[in-house]
Amino acid sequence: MTTIFINIKELLQTRTSTIEKVSGQEMKILPSIKNAYLLVKDDEIIDYGVMNDTCFGIADEVIDCTGKIVMPTWIDSHTHIVYAGNREQEFVDRINGLTYEEIANRGGGIVNSAEKLQNTSEEDLYKQSKKRLEEVMQLGTGAVEIKSGYGLTPEAEMKMLRVIRKLKQEYKLPVKATFLGAHAVPKAFKNNTAGYIDQVINEMLPAIANENLADYIDIFCEKGYFSIEDTKRVLAAGKKYGLKPKIHVNQFNIIGGVAAGVEYNALSVDHLEVISDEDIEILKNSETMPVALPSCSYFLSIPYTPARKLIDAGLPLALATDFNPGSTPSGNMNFVISTACIKMKMTPEEAINAATINAAYAMGIAESHGSITVGKKANLILTKEIPSYGFLPYAFGTNNIDSVFINGKKI
Repeated sequence: MTTIFINIKELLQTRTSTIEKVSGQEMKILPSIKNAYLLVKDDEIIDYGVMNDTCFGIADEVIDCTGKIVMPTWIDSHTHIVYAGNREQEFVDRINGLTYEEIANRGGGIVNSAEKLQNTSEEDLYKQSKKRLEEVMQLGTGAVEIKSGYGLTPEAEMKMLRVIRKLKQEYKLPVKATFLGAHAVPKAFKNNTAGYIDQVINEMLPAIANENLADYIDIFCEKGYFSIEDTKRVLAAGKKYGLKPKIHVNQFNIIGGVAAGVEYNALSVDHLEVISDEDIEILKNSETMPVALPSCSYFLSIPYTPARKLIDAGLPLALATDFNPGSTPSGNMNFVISTACIKMKMTPEEAINAATINAAYAMGIAESHGSITVGKKANLILTKEIPSYGFLPYAFGTNNIDSVFINGKKI
């Protein structure tokens, strides 16, 4: 089955060769072709270029894109899509003056979600989660990482990871599973963090590895959650089972999480709402991708990741949603791009690069996704008729996506 997209107003993120990521000043460059065509065979991009007479008559299906932009789908490298219920009461509590930490200290937050999930059947959890995945796919997300971490018991963490595996099998888009058992200390281990870390390492990890349920390992390295020592223990244990780190660091405090992540060759360090000059120097000498989560900053009214400081220092940056019930109940990558431009002073080119090619790197799928490159998968966004790609972040309250294609097929 061959499909040709013709009369494309602008074909974005065209790369003639596979590059892993873009950094610093390179992030301001978004290669594109105007008045373009794109040829797809089955699930793969096989050709593209400027419209010409030889484009016609070589495909089973022709899609006229007059006035529309075609680009790679968004890649969301940090989500918690698999969860039970919601936490709208905590949203109201924050409006009434309680902080995220205060809510957590009185039994809310992650522990609250864990209790709900533990009491939810695997089938019900799957049904709730598939609705969220379908929603974000319609909003242009064509690859997604999903973390566990709302189970906090061996049984519940396994349940989450099995649901993630089922989503991957049913929806056929790239899904990466991250084991985040060390997301918070459960009530059963209150005042015994070391005992819970022992359970994560000695009980959960072997069982997860035995069923091959995870690609990555994560930990919430933060004051009041897990220390640098805890982080290193968990990352070292994960490494023994072939799980590469993708870790939460620097959301509220700088305690050395970036250095720990780089030491253990983390694929990404995520959040970075606060960051030091020392952290930036450490990242410069690494292959670790910084990931910003602007929707989380918006929802919690906390500082935004200093994108300009990172990019102007020559670093790469990726964007993701952090979709979760407590701090970011939205998986809308379009809002993420807009917020990055409006609040973090990223250019549209930088934001689109951060949400496609750099996000693919942060998810470990840069060889197959994230750009319009011959041989890569045909996961595509077709916009509505819009004046330019700058209109996407500009019109932040409007859904400007006409259709989404996963593996060459319209969803």
